[in-house]
Amino acid sequence: MNAPGAKILKGETGDWEIVIGMEVHAQVLSKSKLFSGASTQFGAEPNAQVSFVDAGMPGMLPVINAKCVEQAVRTGLGLKAKINLRSLFDRKNYFYPDLPQGYQISQFKDPIVGEGEVVIDLPSGESRVVGIERLHLEQDAGKSIHDQHPDHSYVDLNRSGIALMEIVTKPHMRSSEEAAAFLRKLRAIVRYLGTCDGNMDEGSMRADVNVSVCRVGGYDKFRADGSFKHLGTRCEIKNVNSMRFIAMAVEYEARRQVEILEGGGTISQETRLFDARLNETRSMRSKEEAHDYRYFPDPDLLPLELDAAWVAEIEKSLPELPDEKKARLIQAGLSAYDASVLVAEKESADYYEAMVKAGAEPKSAANWLSNEYFGRLNKAGLTLADGPVTAAANAAIVMMVGEGVISGKIAKDVLDLVWAEGGDPRALVEARGLRQVTDTGAIDAAIEAVIAANPDKVEEVKAKPKLAAWFVGQVMKQTGGKANPAAVNAALKTRLNLPDEG
Repeated sequence: MNAPGAKILKGETGDWEIVIGMEVHAQVLSKSKLFSGASTQFGAEPNAQVSFVDAGMPGMLPVINAKCVEQAVRTGLGLKAKINLRSLFDRKNYFYPDLPQGYQISQFKDPIVGEGEVVIDLPSGESRVVGIERLHLEQDAGKSIHDQHPDHSYVDLNRSGIALMEIVTKPHMRSSEEAAAFLRKLRAIVRYLGTCDGNMDEGSMRADVNVSVCRVGGYDKFRADGSFKHLGTRCEIKNVNSMRFIAMAVEYEARRQVEILEGGGTISQETRLFDARLNETRSMRSKEEAHDYRYFPDPDLLPLELDAAWVAEIEKSLPELPDEKKARLIQAGLSAYDASVLVAEKESADYYEAMVKAGAEPKSAANWLSNEYFGRLNKAGLTLADGPVTAAANAAIVMMVGEGVISGKIAKDVLDLVWAEGGDPRALVEARGLRQVTDTGAIDAAIEAVIAANPDKVEEVKAKPKLAAWFVGQVMKQTGGKANPAAVNAALKTRLNLPDEG
């Protein structure tokens, strides 16, 4: 039997399954680089934030940034991973114009963080555990720019030396949906922790996706004995920077490999790039093995030794993370779906919590955000941070509906007013005369007007009582949507002598 979530690809010679692992490069949130004091601020002029260390000048020695170490430990704890109290920095040797030292300071055999896990939620409602193999610290390279001159390439070293956390998963993902869900969840975790901003469009989080295919059953054999011989040869898709592109790249690459294998060919282990415009992967270079990089311990850096008490203090300071927050919200009465939507982004969870703190009933607040406010933000192309309505204002609208001050329909109109004009929702309701009509005299008058205008409908509703809903709609229209729907229903049943439902 296939593991839950496994996606089967139909081939002419039989069925295949996808196996996916990932290496995510997450830029550490810190004001300065991993081994120098140069700024990490995004958007500076090319080569404006480069120290002598970053530029690889002779005799310049690296000095470890304690904040970056703390952020890596914090992330490891958030991934429920083992923190290694002793780790080593190594030199990963290769030559490229944007790597001025001729090597990258990284960690190889002794990383700062060991095995952990991430729980991902799938659209089907299932959850899957993706194992984390390791997290290590390393410095970023610079950036080669090829589109500024027809004959020359330029190098910007602003990124050179910026601290990265490389988070390596086990090959536990079985479909493009799972791969995208994993990166989405990992991004949420580091944003909750405050260790990476997750801005993929700025390059502060990017993923290398390893894809292979094998015959159905091969993955189960791999899980049973741990031997990679049961899995196909993997190809690495380099620097994918969105969840949608990850899903597209996996789908294309898996199908490409199946077609080659069924045609009698073999898969070459290589690094590939994903072209989003053409929706295809293409070869970049053959995949290097570890020995090609000639790793050796960096002679300029002592082993990194952490104090267990310091790690314990960091653990105590961790915030409530998405899984824990989701469980708490479900316990408070929210559906699993609503809770998942709210905790997917720290900003949405914080906004919701602010509404509840302001007095909004939890389930009503969740429904209001999901059904009304988030939709308006998406339509306007705004984020929660840019939205014009505060959590307190949205809470006031939800509370007025619960108190019977305004109807659900009027609540939407009030939201439109606050969106356009700002101000206190309660004051707007009073100033515009939007309070719900509960006066039975006014409701009775509206009912009489509707009956007088539609005598034929009166006879119909007596034969088919379910048509009373039409009358309710007409009365609401007659009162400009301000009548209390429950009061209208009750008055109509009495006036038309209709039986109670059920």
